[in-house]
Amino acid sequence: MDISYIILIAAAFGGFLMAFSLGANDVANSMASAVGAKAITVRQAILIASVLNFAGAVFLGSHVASTIYKGIINAELIPPQVLMLGMFAALLSSGLWVLVATYTALPVSSTHSIVGSIVGFGLATGGYEVVYWSRMFEIVLSWVVSPFFGALIAYMVFMHIRRTIIHSNDRVAATKRWVPVWISLTLILVVLSFCFKTPIGKSLGLNWKHGIGIAVTLFIITRIACNRVLHRFLPSHLKPGEQVEEVFKRMQVGTACYVALSQGANDVANAIGPVIAIYYIATQGALAANAPIPLWILVLGGIGIAFGIMVMGHKVMGTVGERITKMNNTRGFSVAFSSATTVLMASNLGLPVSTTHAAVGSVVGVGLARGFQAVDFRVLGKILLYWVLTVPIAGFSCLVIFQILRAIFSI
Repeated sequence: MDISYIILIAAAFGGFLMAFSLGANDVANSMASAVGAKAITVRQAILIASVLNFAGAVFLGSHVASTIYKGIINAELIPPQVLMLGMFAALLSSGLWVLVATYTALPVSSTHSIVGSIVGFGLATGGYEVVYWSRMFEIVLSWVVSPFFGALIAYMVFMHIRRTIIHSNDRVAATKRWVPVWISLTLILVVLSFCFKTPIGKSLGLNWKHGIGIAVTLFIITRIACNRVLHRFLPSHLKPGEQVEEVFKRMQVGTACYVALSQGANDVANAIGPVIAIYYIATQGALAANAPIPLWILVLGGIGIAFGIMVMGHKVMGTVGERITKMNNTRGFSVAFSSATTVLMASNLGLPVSTTHAAVGSVVGVGLARGFQAVDFRVLGKILLYWVLTVPIAGFSCLVIFQILRAIFSI
C-alpha cells in the first residue's frame, strides 16, 4: 500500500480523536449555562447537543476545510508528503491536549489548539519564515478580546434584565413589556448568525444592509406575535419571580440549541480540516482549491463530536455552568445571548474570537454583576492558565510527534 494512503487511514483516526476531544470540551459553550441554571438536565443537554452538533457538522459543515492551515503557515513551502505527516501530527497533538484539558474539566479553545499544532510542525519543516506571525498575534489578542466582550455584554444584559424586570414593582407587567424585546433580539441574533456565520448562510451573499432589513422585519413581527401569545407562557400557578424565570428558561434553551447547531457547523473544520488536506494529497497528489468535502469525512467528524459529548461532555459543562458562578435562568440566558452576540459581532468586524473564551467571559460577566464575591477566581485562574498554555503545549507536542512520525515513515 502506498505510504500516502497509510497516512490517510491513520489521519482518519486522528481526526476522530480530535472530533471526540472537541465535542467533549466545547459542548460547554452551548449547554453549560442551561445545565447550571437547571433549565435542562445533564442527560438532556448531552442528547440535544449530540444530535444538533452532528446535524450541524454533517448538513451545514460544508466548509472548504482544507483551508484550516491558510493564514497560519505557507503550505507551498512544504513538500506534499511532509505536509501530510505534519497535519497528522497536528491532529494527534491538538486532540490529546484538548482531551487532557477535558479530563481535568477545564475549557480550552480547540481552534487555538489546532493552530498551535500546525505552527509547531511548520517551524519544524520550514523554520521561522513559514509561519504567518501576524495570525499568531491575533490568536494572542483573542485571549483578551473574546472574554472581555463576552463579559461586558453579559454584564449589561443581565443588569438590564435585573433592573427592568426582576427588581420591578410589577414583575408580570414588566415581563410582558420587556420579554418580547428580548425574544425579538434573540431571534434576530439567531437568524443573523445563521446568515453570516454558517456556510449555507454565507452562500446567500448577504451584506450589512440586508442584515439591517432582516433585523427590523423580525423585530416588528416578533413583537406583534409576542404581545398576543406571551400570556400563554406565564403559568398562573407560579409566583411573579418564578414566571420570569420560566420565560427566560425557554429562551435560554432555544438559544443554547442554536449555539450547538452552529458549533457543529463551524468547529468541525478543526477536526476534519487536516484530514481533508491529507485526503487530497493522497488521492490527487496536491491540495485542491475550493474542493468539495467527501461526505464520509463530514460524518466522521460529526460522529466523533457526538461521541465525545456523550462520553465526557459532562466534565467541562460542570465547570463552566456551576463552578465559576451560580446560575439561574435569567443569568443563563444572559450568558447564552452574550456569547453568541460576541462571536457574531467580532467575526463580522474582523476581530479574533474564540467561542470558548467568549462563553467563559460571559459567565464571569454575569457573576460580576452580583459582585466579585460571586465569582470563584481560583477556578477562573486555572482556566486562564490553560488558555495561555494551549498554543505552546500543542505546538511543542506536535513538533515532537512530527519528528517521531518522520523517523518512522522515513520522510
